[in-house]
Amino acid sequence: MFVNTPLEASEILNMGEVLAYPTEAVWGLGCNPMNKDAFYKILKLKQRPIEKGVILLASHISQVEPLFENISQEIQQRIIESWAAKSSSERATTWLLPANNFIPEWIKGNHLSVAVRVTQHPLCREICNQFNNFIVSTSANPAGETPAKNWQEAQAYFANNVHYLNGEIGKCTEPSQIIDAVTGKFIRN
Repeated sequence: MFVNTPLEASEILNMGEVLAYPTEAVWGLGCNPMNKDAFYKILKLKQRPIEKGVILLASHISQVEPLFENISQEIQQRIIESWAAKSSSERATTWLLPANNFIPEWIKGNHLSVAVRVTQHPLCREICNQFNNFIVSTSANPAGETPAKNWQEAQAYFANNVHYLNGEIGKCTEPSQIIDAVTGKFIRN
């Protein structure tokens, strides 16, 4: 159940399927965030409670701008600067942004915010570009297990229950830091 290109990966997402793919630091599981059934497949695979919410991955700022409506220009600039091109070994930054009606309830869990990251990982960017929207991004592992670092580890967890887009993870050794845009508080540092 391998796909060979980001275009094929976007087609899988459009079909309501789950995709395993490399991110900045670990392998991730993704789906179309607007497809509730696909999202529930991820929760079942990960044995993850819906209350936690997930990260949405974007390829460029314009995909995120609808979520900036209640954020000051100063904070918007800080967010944009944190997402500017970085070296592949720099830690990525995910921001908690106030969720609006654009974000489905199942994505944000028990939160009033949604976790969003504009990725610099080339393969992730291309998946989002081909899909022309956010994609769900949560680590490729069942709850309590170590996140997969390659397709073999992801496949050991999920077998033929997901599709795989092979590639290399980034050189970052830690998952993204998470910052609340409203309070400035580090949720994961």
